[in-house]
Amino acid sequence: MATATTAVSRRGVTFLRAAIALQTAAVFFQAVTAGLLLTTSSAEVVHGVGARVMYGASMLYVLAAVLAWRPGGGSARPILHATGFLVLASAQVVLGIAHVPSVHVPLGVLIFGLSVAALVRAPAGRVVRRSGAR
Repeated sequence: MATATTAVSRRGVTFLRAAIALQTAAVFFQAVTAGLLLTTSSAEVVHGVGARVMYGASMLYVLAAVLAWRPGGGSARPILHATGFLVLASAQVVLGIAHVPSVHVPLGVLIFGLSVAALVRAPAGRVVRRSGAR
C-alpha cells in the first residue's frame, strides 16, 4: 500500500513540476513576443495567442497543485501559490486588454520571476531512501 501511495505522490509531484515548467516557458514566450511588439505589428497576434496559452498553463498549475495535494497527501501550499499565479495572470490579461503597459510590463516581469522561483523550489519527486531501508 505504501508503494502505491508513493507512486501516486511521485506522479502528482512530477505533474506539478511539469505544469510549473510549462507556465514558466509560456511566460518567457510572452516576454519574447512583447519585445517583438516593439518592432513589428504582426507580433500582436502571436502575443495574444501566447496570452491564452499562459492563462491556460496557470489553470493547469492550479489543477496540478490540487492533484499533487489530494491523492498524494502533499502540502496544500502549492495550491495557494498556483491560485496566486492565476490571480496575477488574470490581472495581466485585463491590463493587456486595457492597454496599460506601465503596469502590464512590470507585472509580467514579476510573474516570470515568481514562476522561475516556483520551478526552482518545486519538489523533485524523488524517492528518498532511509539509511536502514533496502
